[in-house]
Amino acid sequence: MIAFISGTIDAVSTDSITIDHDGMGWEIFYPHVSDVHVGQRVKVYTYLHISENDMRLFGFSAQEEKQLFLRLISVKGLGPKTAMNILSRDKYEKTIAAIEEGDVKYLKAMPGIGPKAASQIVLDLKGKLVPVASKNTSSSKEELPKEMAEAAEGLKNFGYRPNEIEKAVTIMKKSPGLRTEEYLKIGLRALMNSRLGG
Repeated sequence: MIAFISGTIDAVSTDSITIDHDGMGWEIFYPHVSDVHVGQRVKVYTYLHISENDMRLFGFSAQEEKQLFLRLISVKGLGPKTAMNILSRDKYEKTIAAIEEGDVKYLKAMPGIGPKAASQIVLDLKGKLVPVASKNTSSSKEELPKEMAEAAEGLKNFGYRPNEIEKAVTIMKKSPGLRTEEYLKIGLRALMNSRLGG
């Protein structure tokens, strides 16, 4: 699983961006192409969608937006393209609020969403869209260097628990000035050794 990609935007199209990461170009379908520009440094949270005849990367501005996308495509009859259209229409916080409030009228205004689909979204998702990041995690990250915070987020995406991530960050702090990838390796190594009793 590719949890996120950091790099420089090399190209922007009508529905996707290409990120240059260490000389490799990643084409990512992105709902906010109007908010970015070529040459901009970005971090995009990603989801790899594999179908019978295709394989595509979808990108998101935040973990919460990615989780909303995953919830949306779990709704019967709602595919990745329609979910991306929903996310591109408005900020994900507004969409979450509309679903929690049962605002079918708001959802019907989204591209590709009719009355039946809007009602199904509310039926399936209302009460389930809890913010991903806890207050403790977010507040502790603010005090970390950017590279450590990104590595901690990567560990979270790999399924490690908050208490495990906290131990890994403690070890990362012993090696200041490293890149995100290096901190991620340190964290993974420490957590693997811990689980193996090393």
